[in-house]
Amino acid sequence: MFIFFFLLLSLGFFIFSSSTTTTTTTCHRDHQPPSYPFIGCLVSFYRNRHQLLNWYTDLLSQSPTQTIIVQRLGARRTIVTANPANVEYMLKSNFTNFPKGRPFTEILGDLLGCGIFNVDGELWSMQRKLASHEFSAKSLREFTVKTLQQEVDDRLIPMLEEAAESRRVLDFQDILKRFAFDVVCKVSLGTDPFCLDLSRPLPPLVKAFDAASEISAMRGMAPVFLIWKIKRLLNIGSEKKLKESVNLVHESVVEIIRNKKENNSVNGDEGGDLLSRLLSAGHGEQVARDMAISFIMAGRDTTSAAMTWLFWLLSQNESVEREIVDEVKQVIDKNNIGRARALDFEALKEMNFLKACLCESMRLYPPVAWDSKHAAAYDVLPDGTPVRKGDRVTYMPYGMGRMETLWGKDRLEFKPDRWLDDVGEEWENRVLKPVSPYKFPVFQAGPRVCLGKEMAFIQMKYVVGSVLRRFEIKPVSGNQPVFVPLLTGHMIGGLQVLVRKRINE
Repeated sequence: MFIFFFLLLSLGFFIFSSSTTTTTTTCHRDHQPPSYPFIGCLVSFYRNRHQLLNWYTDLLSQSPTQTIIVQRLGARRTIVTANPANVEYMLKSNFTNFPKGRPFTEILGDLLGCGIFNVDGELWSMQRKLASHEFSAKSLREFTVKTLQQEVDDRLIPMLEEAAESRRVLDFQDILKRFAFDVVCKVSLGTDPFCLDLSRPLPPLVKAFDAASEISAMRGMAPVFLIWKIKRLLNIGSEKKLKESVNLVHESVVEIIRNKKENNSVNGDEGGDLLSRLLSAGHGEQVARDMAISFIMAGRDTTSAAMTWLFWLLSQNESVEREIVDEVKQVIDKNNIGRARALDFEALKEMNFLKACLCESMRLYPPVAWDSKHAAAYDVLPDGTPVRKGDRVTYMPYGMGRMETLWGKDRLEFKPDRWLDDVGEEWENRVLKPVSPYKFPVFQAGPRVCLGKEMAFIQMKYVVGSVLRRFEIKPVSGNQPVFVPLLTGHMIGGLQVLVRKRINE
């Protein structure tokens, strides 16, 4: 009953604001959302709840400091910024004062537990050191590249060849998510879920992971946080589904851990995957479970989202796609890679134009549209914005990629050349510009910078290069797709495409 009271209250405020023309505040003058006594900007937030990204971006672009303050009933005071100086201050200069904080970790805690992406302090530091050691190991990199080669050559390419011959429409977003889940499970857990085998039903683990991720994300975007907390307390609605999904994810990963322990003890084969490394180092079941789930979350949805948007952007910019194909061909010729052979690690490192395309795609459609910290103590951001203890401070890669002050008047255009120092015709002369990670914080920055950044680029370059050297990917609809941020950004309705074999590849 209490839940419906709050819903009715929110609706009443919405109706009240629609019929009121005389109630305004000074927030308009400060480029903040229109607010009212007691409820703050709850009405505006509710009205724009389905387009929060664009709403925030518009407000940020109008603010002289690219920073706004959002206050509404039922939520913490929130500072949203697209100012690189503020981002650097949060993520590096005064890192210790801006932890994720309990309000953030509470949202994802049911799913991620005490995994590296959901903890602060000593627990984070310990896991960070452990993960840093593993990610720097040459053997893990080689294992990842080998896994990529197998997944691309044995599953992805044959599937696309069949689709090209049968002229079957594919949801390429779904295909890339399946592909990424297979790869990340092999690398993180040492297991093969066979998601890219369309003749099999999706494993329950995948469905549960999707449901848990979506519901957890909706917690963070709820107009009144108390509602989802009450639903969790009563175990009803979406919170009941979340609990069931999380239990299935945890139980599935624990079962994999126990099977791996048993197999390793019997066969003495530790394997090259991340889970085997964690277990061989003596880490317990819960630590291994939470870290593995965190790495699955990071490695699956982020790369597939970035590649989905790049393939769509390339379909709208055929000259750019042609340049990628040319670069791949020239790198293959230089490295004496045969037509049927896989791209190797050294060849991938040379593909600067393809990397520029990936960066430009993620500038416009970042896999993680925003990220929040919570102030441990009173502070003042470099642009003069006061921060109270407990405030939520959000930096917004999506909005930053659309700021004219950062990227110029052509900020909304897809222009990979903006990432290159030399845009001459010779591909070998193309050098990537150094761009501040606080201007382009897609991989975070500072002490929490993404450890898997280079591995992510290797995976994306490998997949995009391998696909485009053989196929053309053509969307069946000419409509502009809609970007929606959950835990990671995705394309509503997927990316429906036809696949054609590339002529004169």
